[in-house]
Amino acid sequence: RATMKSLRFLSAEALVSSTAFARRSLDGVAHNLFPLLFKASYLLERGEVIHDLVENWPLVDFNLGKLLGTTADYQEDLSCRTCLLCLESCLTGLRDYVLNRPSPYMKRLKVVDLTGIRDVEVQLCGCKKTMGRWARTQLLSKLCLELLGHPQQPECSSEVSVDVLIDLFVTERNYELVAQALLKKCSCPLKMRCVAFRADNLALQKFFYIIKLTDPSLLRKLEIVHNVRLEMEHLEILFNSIHFPLLMSLTLPARTFNVQRFTASDERLLARVGEQMGAMAQLSELNVSFSLLTGRMQKLLSPLKTPLKKLDVSNCSLNHADMTYLANSFHANHLEALDLSGHNIPDLYPSVFMKLLSHSSPVLRSLTLEDCNFQDTHVHMLILGLSSCHKLQEFKFLGNPLSARALKHLFTFFCELPMLRNVEFPVPRDCYPIGITYPIDDASLCRFDHRRYESVAEELKLILLQANREDVKASTPLFGSYDAAVQETNNELGAYLIKSFKETLEKFTTSLNKMS
Repeated sequence: RATMKSLRFLSAEALVSSTAFARRSLDGVAHNLFPLLFKASYLLERGEVIHDLVENWPLVDFNLGKLLGTTADYQEDLSCRTCLLCLESCLTGLRDYVLNRPSPYMKRLKVVDLTGIRDVEVQLCGCKKTMGRWARTQLLSKLCLELLGHPQQPECSSEVSVDVLIDLFVTERNYELVAQALLKKCSCPLKMRCVAFRADNLALQKFFYIIKLTDPSLLRKLEIVHNVRLEMEHLEILFNSIHFPLLMSLTLPARTFNVQRFTASDERLLARVGEQMGAMAQLSELNVSFSLLTGRMQKLLSPLKTPLKKLDVSNCSLNHADMTYLANSFHANHLEALDLSGHNIPDLYPSVFMKLLSHSSPVLRSLTLEDCNFQDTHVHMLILGLSSCHKLQEFKFLGNPLSARALKHLFTFFCELPMLRNVEFPVPRDCYPIGITYPIDDASLCRFDHRRYESVAEELKLILLQANREDVKASTPLFGSYDAAVQETNNELGAYLIKSFKETLEKFTTSLNKMS
């Protein structure tokens, strides 16, 4: 559906449509029209005009998310368009803003906020080429170092100082460049201010070094994922040596906590880590998926003084005591997003799960229950639990052994949830060969009757359509939801896994040779 444009916005589009004319006309444009022209240029992908607008930006702040978001003149939100052409033009324009030579009093820009854009799977821009978070980190670091090596740099540093708020994404491949830019940021006119930091495929020593360079006192979100070998003792050292006063969201890599090898000293260590997290007054989002936490939830979460709004404990082998603690804790009444995937909920703790849902239902917006062994006999329980979740926007339940009939029953119920917008549902059990076991291994995941599945999926979407719920998107992403960060760096991560496998084989071969 087309979004209405004001006469002002249509005029702005007409102006920027002619790149040469727009670039010549900028000197005569009123300062308060720059945001309007920027959004029009971004929509039409006029890279050269975007560059010149940023190079001559006359205002105190440049907030990319607000500039591209819903405005009175054009309500469509463009902040999910991470267009390569537009963002590259924007960042090079920022560099040239520093190098431009007008009088110092004309340079009013103090803050650039690049954090408000969202990386999504489907790009609506014409070029179809994206600049993800990793690439934005790379380019900004490169431009900062270019400025430091520019002949005009001493003069620029005295005239211009701009704080650039950014979500950094660092891997082994861009580590050296980013570390150099952060190390020298005090001398650079563009000062990188890291608001969120993601580390993947990075040696632990390098992670500890670069996280200190980011100025952790500003950090609101910290993601340490996949190939960063962080364990509980390293986490304690991190929290002891670095203070994170504003940290709101923390994601830890798989197996950071491993209850299978817990000793008395490990128990004490876990308690200390819990207390350290409790000292983070702003912490409201925690992801500890794929850590074995059996019987340890209370010890980890009870020191927290701020209620959690988002909790991911998927595949953490939680027992009845863990779920009981969670259902009765003060966190339950504040949970807006909850992931309990990988737990056999119907068999292990159905009543406690229902209690947890009832406590979180007034605020719950996102619920993920993948591979939880919900079967046809549990559909009524699911509907009963979800019926009070009137604010639920997203429900994911891939990997559960539910028949087509059960799914139709659920979809009829979904029509009654007023805020629901996204559903990820499993391939019906009756589309797989008889005797398939759950959870289904990766090798068997795609071995189902695709024609039968398409037929059922059409029926499910028809249920939504007949209830006038075209606003609900229903899909079956077999290998999990889209992850922009993983997608952007999958080549590097794949190469790392192959290298690790090769090293393991070489060690194994060496050991065999020694034995023989």
